[in-house]
Amino acid sequence: MHTPWPPHPTTAPKDIEWRLPRHARSVGRARTLFREQAASWTLPPDVTDTAELLLSELMTNAYRHAKVPAGREIWARCVLTDNRLRITVTDASDTLPAPNEACLDDESGRGLALVTALADDWGAQRRAYGIGKEVWVEVSLAAALDTQFTEKRAQNQSLDPAVPLSSTPSVEMHTDRVQ
Repeated sequence: MHTPWPPHPTTAPKDIEWRLPRHARSVGRARTLFREQAASWTLPPDVTDTAELLLSELMTNAYRHAKVPAGREIWARCVLTDNRLRITVTDASDTLPAPNEACLDDESGRGLALVTALADDWGAQRRAYGIGKEVWVEVSLAAALDTQFTEKRAQNQSLDPAVPLSSTPSVEMHTDRVQ
């Protein structure tokens, strides 16, 4: 039997998109909207922090470097699956981002190096049917979930049946029968 790649998620993806004006204030607004969404999805704090920083960088690049007519929007989309979070920022510029080497005294130019260091994967492509480009990053949930699991196990908060009862907090069970 053929196994599809990437594997099909076991739950439906969670997906949200914001359309914001191409303005400096939109970067902070996107961060706020993302934090609220991350809380509703109960993302681990380290994933939330990393993803917020990556979103901020992509939004800043779209605002600063997309030389487009006034009135164009920046779109930010977040898709959460079982094992990863994908953030895509779309703007109306056809120019794809290219990492560069920043000198020590440069005030900018380190953003894509930061993206490369923090994201599990990233890329950019021109939009297939329209004006502009999409720049995306992916953050894996696996490491964060493994860390949470390990921390809970260390605190004996596991409900895993493989954990001996003597190592879990005592729980009283009551059963009432209705006759």
